[in-house]
Amino acid sequence: MTARREASTPPRLPGYEYVRVLGLGGFADVFLYEQELPRREVAVKVLLAGSLDDDVRTRFQTEANLMARLSHHPSIVTIHQADIAADGRPYLVMEYCSRPGLAERYRQERLSVAESLRIGVRLSAAIETAHRAGILHRDIKPANVLTTDFGWPALTDFGIAATTGPGVGATVGMSIPWSPPELLGEHPTGDERSDVYSLAATIYSLLAGRTPFEVPGGQNGAQQLVARIERSPLPPTGRDDVPFDLQALLERAMSKHPARRHPSAAAVGRALQQIEIDLRLPVTPLDLLDDLDDTAPPPLPGPGTGSGPERDDATRLRSIVTVRPAVPAPPVAPAATSSADDDATRLRPVVTVAPTTDPRSGAAVHVGVPAGEDVALVVDPGDPRRARGARRTRVLVGAVSALVVAGAAVAIALTASDDTPGSSTPPGATQDFTDGTQDDVAAAPVPSPHSLAGVRQADGSVVFTWENPAPQDGDHYLWGVLAATGEPTFEIVDVPTVTVPAASATGEVCIEVSIVRSNRQASATPAQGCAP
Repeated sequence: MTARREASTPPRLPGYEYVRVLGLGGFADVFLYEQELPRREVAVKVLLAGSLDDDVRTRFQTEANLMARLSHHPSIVTIHQADIAADGRPYLVMEYCSRPGLAERYRQERLSVAESLRIGVRLSAAIETAHRAGILHRDIKPANVLTTDFGWPALTDFGIAATTGPGVGATVGMSIPWSPPELLGEHPTGDERSDVYSLAATIYSLLAGRTPFEVPGGQNGAQQLVARIERSPLPPTGRDDVPFDLQALLERAMSKHPARRHPSAAAVGRALQQIEIDLRLPVTPLDLLDDLDDTAPPPLPGPGTGSGPERDDATRLRSIVTVRPAVPAPPVAPAATSSADDDATRLRPVVTVAPTTDPRSGAAVHVGVPAGEDVALVVDPGDPRRARGARRTRVLVGAVSALVVAGAAVAIALTASDDTPGSSTPPGATQDFTDGTQDDVAAAPVPSPHSLAGVRQADGSVVFTWENPAPQDGDHYLWGVLAATGEPTFEIVDVPTVTVPAASATGEVCIEVSIVRSNRQASATPAQGCAP
């Protein structure tokens, strides 16, 4: 066994006092210092004296510049300073993350599904932020995710990062257990979807307590791992509490072919959020500066805005829909009306809503409140024993576009004026509230097609069919043939079947299909299927 090397001598840094060693790396050591002004503990990464060739210096400067550009993100380690010590060694002064990092945790403890999802969403946002800045990380793994004092994951070590774009050249280093197949070949290439693979591999490690293709008790050398990464299917995590949808997400994000993976880290984050919703967990925010979903339908025009969406900061009550109260609304308590009591808390009528779906369309029932009404809304979670992985109904209350997830008991008071409703709706009745400002209508999550299968015909073509689990008027289907290289060309069809011509159906043929609603919302997770 190779002896562990001793730490290098910590440099004397003006304004900092050395405390202790934090970690040793291949090209640098990390020390804990106390900064004198402002007074705080910081982590200082110092290059080894034997690693000071031009290439390593360039990489170190690149890491400092890249992390400085990105460290405003809450899930990326903050860089405070970069300089050269008196002995000639470059160093970085970074945020000190005091809690155990993911490398320590995933081997030693069983992380819950909820925490793994939460970490995954936050890392997705950090990686997407880097990609939008034109930066690939290229070494995402548990050891490069620290934990802040407040328990947030913090991505670090951009030392082998590169600019994004097609045909990115060979990397200068990698960590095999979390690397995608395209980075393990003789001429490695990769793009954003390579980081997507490594992100999913990291989440897998948190759930499984091992690296994705590690065989407990077996041979796990570099040669064996590379062979499994290139050819073996992703094994299950081995946990009964990991839902099917999460395993399927990991399998897609870690597909051997980049074209079959999620197209971006943000797409992975949104898919993880959907699983949180399915499991009735709090939804972790996807922290992005530009949080516009390019796949979502554009907002409907607001009143008086012509053809464009209204972009002001006003808080407006949203429209409409059907409320099916589970109990009668109690009468309204009179509100105080004296001028000295204008800001007093007033009792509001309570409506209890049982999450449900329209039996004809499968669409979620949403709640709309008219302008000029004060209402408190309580959501009845219904039966908590619903099947794991089922799509949960979401209820949208339109003040400040607040989203209420079914299963959370949430009371939302919407105050617009001093008027109060004067009647209640009996159980089982349907009451429509409309205010004529139909500027924002919520839609239920679009399901994925199921039973996708292909049959090869006598002429060599392949006919694929699938089923729509909740058909609605105006549904279309977006499909494309998946290839090992390049992006698929997508087409829209009106019926749940397509034929891949014989000329395009040599060997195994795989396609991807999404349901597209009339409002242009699509399945969060497309269905994929292959035919030999």
